[in-house]
Amino acid sequence: MFGNVRNSIIFQIRKYGQRTYIRHSIGKFTNNLNQRRAEESSTVLCRSCGQPTALTHPHLMKDGEVVPGIQLNEFKRRRSKLMESIHSQAHAANPGKPHIVVIPSASKVYISDRIPYVFRQNTDFLYFTGCQEPDSILVITAKNENFVTTLFVRPQDEHSELWDGPRTGVEGASKMFDVDLALPVSEFEQFFISFTNENKKSIIWYDNFDTIQPSLNRRLLELIKITDSQRFVSPISLIHKIRLIKSQSEIELMKKSCEIVSAAISRTIEMSKPGLSEHHLFATVDYECRMNGAEFLAYPPVVAGGKNANIIHYVTNNQIIKNGDMVLMDAGCEYHGYSSDVTRTWPINGTFTQEQKVLYEIILDIQNILIDRLKEMPRLDQLFQDMCSLLSERLQEIGLIPKHFNGNNLLSAAYTYCPHHVSHYLGMDVHDTGKISRNIKLQPGMIVTVEPGIYVNHKNQFAPPQFHGLGIRIEDDVLITENGPVILTESCPKGIAEIEALASQNQ
Repeated sequence: MFGNVRNSIIFQIRKYGQRTYIRHSIGKFTNNLNQRRAEESSTVLCRSCGQPTALTHPHLMKDGEVVPGIQLNEFKRRRSKLMESIHSQAHAANPGKPHIVVIPSASKVYISDRIPYVFRQNTDFLYFTGCQEPDSILVITAKNENFVTTLFVRPQDEHSELWDGPRTGVEGASKMFDVDLALPVSEFEQFFISFTNENKKSIIWYDNFDTIQPSLNRRLLELIKITDSQRFVSPISLIHKIRLIKSQSEIELMKKSCEIVSAAISRTIEMSKPGLSEHHLFATVDYECRMNGAEFLAYPPVVAGGKNANIIHYVTNNQIIKNGDMVLMDAGCEYHGYSSDVTRTWPINGTFTQEQKVLYEIILDIQNILIDRLKEMPRLDQLFQDMCSLLSERLQEIGLIPKHFNGNNLLSAAYTYCPHHVSHYLGMDVHDTGKISRNIKLQPGMIVTVEPGIYVNHKNQFAPPQFHGLGIRIEDDVLITENGPVILTESCPKGIAEIEALASQNQ
């Protein structure tokens, strides 16, 4: 429905040397713009930009890619899908109204004065632009079924670039990201005022709840009062609905991310032995992921020895692992913007005790059943109910839940042993597309985790003492397809014989 506008829409463009905005037909403007882009292209591509390009980083990127693994045209298709969704949702209640969509990038966050954390882009902004620079803003304006994409970026600045590295700049951004217009970020406010004044009944699509750029958020709240505009409408649910179904390019990146962390965890199991610290294993999985191409870990990993595994989000990782303990490691890596999420549990000395083995077999069996059920494309909430039902039956068999329990009492008892959900969506973020309910049916192209667990502590009043302190979770990343589930982390061992053989290598 939506396409690149070339002849029909009128929009504003900054007049050279002035702060006022004048209107041009898009057809005339884009002809001039394309000519200028062609003249500038060799300059843009031959110098360093604010992120890798195929010319500056041929080991990472191929021709035509904006970020590793994803071509420029895919970003344009994503923007078209977003505007189709916005038009479809708004048309019934507000036919013919103009729209302005505002999606900010992330800003740098600092450890201390002038010392930044490693920058990670706002994934919603990255998904639609491919731009990895901070303090930028994507704006999409639409009238009827036509839309114009404007990217606001930091201008080039010799002093700043001396300290922080090159910037793509305004001239380079329009070609690099194939947007209709690129402007300095300092001119966003005037652009916004001009558009909303001219289009007083426009719908403003902006999420002012989960704030990405606090200063921008404050200013926008002021501007809608000044311009007498309507309240903001969050586009995040529509964005996440689009992000939920992965393209083939995204699937390939996800596969690689899963392969990297699977190999890293396997290597960590192989070199583990009693007396090592949790931090040592943390460092190993981090090193192995980075050495095989991941930029960094996708989240602070859980490396929990012994009873620490009963703390679901244990990230202290500073205890010595004793002979006879198990290690629960929950780790993932980020590979070119896409995350993996895997959990394995193994005996530090290479041999499961009887109690450890009994619980491990239960969790592994349940996980295999749940993964098989994905071929029916259930709701994730239903998958969780299935886990609780399966877990309750198995725990009754081994005496961790009384035999006379049934119905809701039985399910509630099982929940005390596994108080977390069994699955979440996975993608650019670890807990991906957070605005999407887990009570919708799965579809081909989704990637989800399957992660049943059992945690036995003093709160589980019916558990025999010999099971106390044991914590086990097994987690894999699974692609949903028409032909059934595909386990992307299958190369990471989890069978008892495989785990014991691997964990015995360094004893």
